Amino acid sequence: MPSASRISSKGQVVIPAELRKKHHLEPGTPIRVVEYGEIICLVPMNVDPVAEAYGSLPPEPSLADELGPERRRDFRGSRDSTDA
Repeated sequence: MPSASRISSKGQVVIPAELRKKHHLEPGTPIRVVEYGEIICLVPMNVDPVAEAYGSLPPEPSLADELGPERRRDFRGSRDSTDA
């Protein structure tokens, strides 16, 4: 949905109503301005990036779960050798 806007003399940009409604942007909504090379992005800060990303990666076994038994054996072995 490409649209055009102009920058005012005060540096203000109008975000089209359709986009404001779609992204729940109300007056006063904080916006982060991010630059990617020649591209300027407006990112609503009312979105929790952690919540948005949660579940986006496939579940993988926890490294702590995989290494736990081995670490416990190592720990027990080191305790036994120092007791001697």
